[in-house]
Amino acid sequence: MTLPSFGGYGNASQRNQYLADSVLSAPPARLLTMLYDRLLLDLSRAETAQQAGNWPVASENLLHGQAIIAELISSLKTDAWDGADGLLGLYNYAFTALVNANIQRDAALTREAIELLEPLRQAWHEAAAAIPAAQPAGQQAAAAAAAPASAASAFASAGAWATQPGAGGGSLGFG
Repeated sequence: MTLPSFGGYGNASQRNQYLADSVLSAPPARLLTMLYDRLLLDLSRAETAQQAGNWPVASENLLHGQAIIAELISSLKTDAWDGADGLLGLYNYAFTALVNANIQRDAALTREAIELLEPLRQAWHEAAAAIPAAQPAGQQAAAAAAAPASAASAFASAGAWATQPGAGGGSLGFG
């Protein structure tokens, strides 16, 4: 995401407001891709910090990654899609790997989570790109059904994530 320039040194308040507005106004498919983007950024930062022996930074990023996975879990509607239970299992596995990567200070577990989640991130971006941006959330799900067949587009068309703010019960404000 490219942020607008707010002058030489930038204005943190304006930047934070811009980011908050972009999240609040994003359609559900975009929120999902934003979560995945941040998750993989956190895991990349954690892995780099682990390799450098910077455990406080590694831990901070791993904990934020765990919070994002918890949000993905809480907003997943397991009764809306046949593959949702498999996705839930994958999320639970990745969550456990990140907990263990933090406790054991094991960069290999962080790498394993990255390799597991990156293809999902790419699939969600492809599915979200297939949905015309100007449609309301309900019509976006119908448009996703017409997108090329993939696990992500089938998941999106089934409405397998909470589309109303607060409906997922998540703690990051995306549920």
